[in-house]
Amino acid sequence: MAHNAVSPTQNIHPQPPFVLALDVGTSSTRALLFDATGASVPGVASQHTYKLTTSNQGEVSVDADQLLAVVAQTIDETLQAAGPLAQQIAAVATDTFWHSLLGVDASGRPITPVITWEDTRPYHAALELRQQLDERAIHDRVGARFHASYWPAKLRWLATQQPETFKQAAQWLSFGEYLHRKLLGRSVCSLSMASATAMLTTRTCTWDDELMQVLGVRAEQLPPLGDLHDSIQGLISEYAGRWPALHNVPWFPAIGDGASACIGSGCDSLENWSLTIGTSSAMRVVVADRHVVPPEGLWLYLIDGRRAVLGGAMSEGGNLLAWLADTLKLPALKDAEPLASALPPDGHGLTVLPFISGERSLGWHAEARMTVSGLSQHTAPADLLRAGMEALAYRIQAIYEQLRAALHLEDHVPNIIASGGALLHSSLLQSIVADTLGAAIYPSDNQEASARGAALLALEALGQISDVARLSPSLENSVQPETQRGAIYRSAAARQLALYHLLLPD
Repeated sequence: MAHNAVSPTQNIHPQPPFVLALDVGTSSTRALLFDATGASVPGVASQHTYKLTTSNQGEVSVDADQLLAVVAQTIDETLQAAGPLAQQIAAVATDTFWHSLLGVDASGRPITPVITWEDTRPYHAALELRQQLDERAIHDRVGARFHASYWPAKLRWLATQQPETFKQAAQWLSFGEYLHRKLLGRSVCSLSMASATAMLTTRTCTWDDELMQVLGVRAEQLPPLGDLHDSIQGLISEYAGRWPALHNVPWFPAIGDGASACIGSGCDSLENWSLTIGTSSAMRVVVADRHVVPPEGLWLYLIDGRRAVLGGAMSEGGNLLAWLADTLKLPALKDAEPLASALPPDGHGLTVLPFISGERSLGWHAEARMTVSGLSQHTAPADLLRAGMEALAYRIQAIYEQLRAALHLEDHVPNIIASGGALLHSSLLQSIVADTLGAAIYPSDNQEASARGAALLALEALGQISDVARLSPSLENSVQPETQRGAIYRSAAARQLALYHLLLPD
């Protein structure tokens, strides 16, 4: 799918050298071309969706080679659209969804599908680990709690539920490393991807010894680590012939899409915080000290050896709104939004816990499921849609307040820079979030923040950009909070919190 509209973050007179950015998201994958200034090249892009395998048992996975084929197709189409510009591509940058786990055998063939962050089957394994180990001490070391989305619970679950598969695994990888191994014959696991497994000791940037011992995993079964500048060159013959322009250029290690979204939207300081609502939701702050210890509700992942991301994430975002629209037989979201906009704030009287895929931040209840309280014969589909949007905002507010406390910035109101399709495409959701937080929302002008962030970090590694933090974000007009609506929303958020504690006690 070509992108033809030109924005300030696109350059109609692109400056070489170029970076090809691969953005592997939870529901679709993209390839885009960026120039030496970090601006995207208009019309040189491709995007394709793919289907996840889901089940009532909580599975959310995808076949590794199926996803590889979709990524390769986007590369084909983007190189074709680039034409002669492809000869001036200086590097390939990649970002992928965080937390995925894939087992491969001694020959590199997958023995499991790619188990995504959204898969809740390892829930009981996470509980077992909480009972067996000192979770607070491990959280301080690796920056994350035990949860179904992370590797420790996934590995424990595989060892108990699929023991033969577990024994057969020669290595455990994320999809980013698998992609590079299939294309380049080898891979480097970036500190960004490694830290989001919840198995990396962030202070030493080494795999955690206690977790490896408890989980029955040897160090050689985990991927070799490297920093962002540790690139690989030389495609295997199949792809060297298919993409000659990419054969002898550096391919930088894959990084997490959350880290790249921060960089791509201009959130690289304590002044600018990133709020992303795409399929899922997250609020993140880039910190210069990777030795920061996050509070229990939040996590700390690395961007590279000198920068980290402190934040919280929810498994719900656009997926919740799409599910509501589909289940309630509403029109497409863009057409259904005016129905919800016509309603007064919290006028429906509903209290919603929006956990259709289990809770991550702040309570990490993977077993949690969506709850709606207050239904009556007068409740209409538009009421439920608006209540879902408001429920998301209340959970984001809880993350926001814990972030402010963790950074000792309770009296500081940062610039909230918004990215992610669900948020950027909904003026109502932007307004609800701004009112609830009591902070202005600045929509990023770049709707491909993750891909751009990966490209900017590659340009920094190439020496084309001295420091990504010196780049000013490109923003649209701000959405200012309104005091009266904010008071209504915060009262409703307190009602949601009461229901939360009633149903999900610590």
